Amino acid sequence: MKDEFIDRLRSVLADVVDDPDILDSHRNDHATFCTAGVPLALVRPTSTAEVQEVMRLASESRVPVVTQGGRTGLSGAANAVDGCLLLSTTRLNQILEISVEDQVAVVQPGVVNASLSRAVLEKGLFYPPDPSSWEMSTIGGNIATNAGGLCCVKYGVTSDFIRGLEVVLASGEVVRTGRRPAKGVAGYDLTRLIVGSEGTLGVVTEATLALRPAPESALTAAATFRTIEDGIAAAAAVMASGLRPSLLEFLDQPTLRAIQDYRDMGLPSDVGSMLLAQSDRGARAVDDVSRIAEICTAHGAIDVAEASDAEESAMLLEARRLVNAALERLGVTLIDDVSVPRSQLVTLLRGIADIGTKYDVLIFCPGHVGDGNMHPTVVFDRDDPAAEARALQAFGAVMELGLRLGGTITGEHGIGTLKAQWLETELGPVGLELHRRIKAAFDPLNLLNPGKVLR
Repeated sequence: MKDEFIDRLRSVLADVVDDPDILDSHRNDHATFCTAGVPLALVRPTSTAEVQEVMRLASESRVPVVTQGGRTGLSGAANAVDGCLLLSTTRLNQILEISVEDQVAVVQPGVVNASLSRAVLEKGLFYPPDPSSWEMSTIGGNIATNAGGLCCVKYGVTSDFIRGLEVVLASGEVVRTGRRPAKGVAGYDLTRLIVGSEGTLGVVTEATLALRPAPESALTAAATFRTIEDGIAAAAAVMASGLRPSLLEFLDQPTLRAIQDYRDMGLPSDVGSMLLAQSDRGARAVDDVSRIAEICTAHGAIDVAEASDAEESAMLLEARRLVNAALERLGVTLIDDVSVPRSQLVTLLRGIADIGTKYDVLIFCPGHVGDGNMHPTVVFDRDDPAAEARALQAFGAVMELGLRLGGTITGEHGIGTLKAQWLETELGPVGLELHRRIKAAFDPLNLLNPGKVLR
């Protein structure tokens, strides 16, 4: 059956790979602790019609399909399952249109986020969602996980910029959702249903994206505080002030120490927290940054640095961009992304510190403090099985704490397999059953990314 299926694929598609070494290199995304199966083959279609043919053949042969983009995800959503067909969108990589008049871009899912951002900027436009993996992650992957990024505190996440989608269903049928204009409320919002569904409802082959005018030049401020409480209070005051920072980031003391150990940036080791804030309002950014500095000082800042130009702004933000590299050198990283109401941030951070003590693991907690989306990161030695077990327990305890505080288990990384068991807790039995009915309506044979999101 395997050989017959692959022969049928090759009759309709030029790029079909069954070399075991190549397949092995495509089994995983970037998540740790997520199992990956052995795929049957890898296909790289170049058109919607080819995706349709692939899905028709897969449905006829009852072969599961796992769609992949840049495989930069952190939840195992793009991991292979045994006997599956890997459908890579990397060759569906064309920017089909950029309209200055309508302020939209029409793109295929394999377009890399950074490539799109640069292309629209040349026309004076801006695509705001900017996950940290933007130089590698694709628009299709961003849609699959409803990705966010540093600037979502002002501009929102991926779903806020998706006007419409072209989607190939498990049957091979094509459905177009949404519409090009900014307004349109006819029917159920299938577009938002598909965004964030992690490849379990269909294969996105085209997306119409909303754009904005390019932002003006930006300036940055950095403030250090003696305690977590002072830093969080300052962040809350900035958000309540009427200012709309384009970035508002938090670094706790363990993260600051890790960054300083990784690269000497003159970061103090005796502070409890640091805030990084940015305004992208051009000439008005000077006043914005000054007001942010005043707010931080009023809330106990030990020191506040205000950038005067783009170069100084980049220097201040460098600490935030070094977080992942600084933590990865310390051991294996297990990255969480719980979100809670801003009013619960201090309780979350104190609780995370207690969890680290209880399970005797290192937990670092940088995050997007402006919208309550934190990234508790458990770091441990992979060669120590006991440490690994404690790390997994701590990871679960962090998610449980986030839910108890009225939050969610994921703000932007998705569910995949890493958090599937916790999704049931968050949704409740009625919500979970509705999810299963929706999945069955789109994919009655359960061929699209089976075992992901919903167990």
